[in-house]
Amino acid sequence: MNDYLTYEGYLGTVLFSAEDEVFYGEVYGINDLVTFEGKSVKELKRSFEESIDDCLECCKELGKQPDKTFKGSFNIRISTELHRKAALISTRQKISLNDFVKKAIAYAVEHEKDVDNKLVSN
Repeated sequence: MNDYLTYEGYLGTVLFSAEDEVFYGEVYGINDLVTFEGKSVKELKRSFEESIDDCLECCKELGKQPDKTFKGSFNIRISTELHRKAALISTRQKISLNDFVKKAIAYAVEHEKDVDNKLVSN
């Protein structure tokens, strides 16, 4: 089961409010806060796509880049044991820990379904 929608390369979360009896979500990957909602799945999908189209049109009119900027650097927090193991592997491979982490992330991205299945089964 997927708890997200995709359209034009953007990802939207899908949540449900039992109190309001409405599906709702937020678009990921856009600089601005873009939300959508609907009382049915069909309405939710339509709202999601319209929200993205509206945002892209508005950005075009303003000459603004809609896509969120990713710097390529971020901090992670892991256990000391995992850090130690990763450092040992990177040393054996004669690469920096940074390069080892880049390779591990690239592998996980390229094998997303396999990685997801292993995470679910653990």
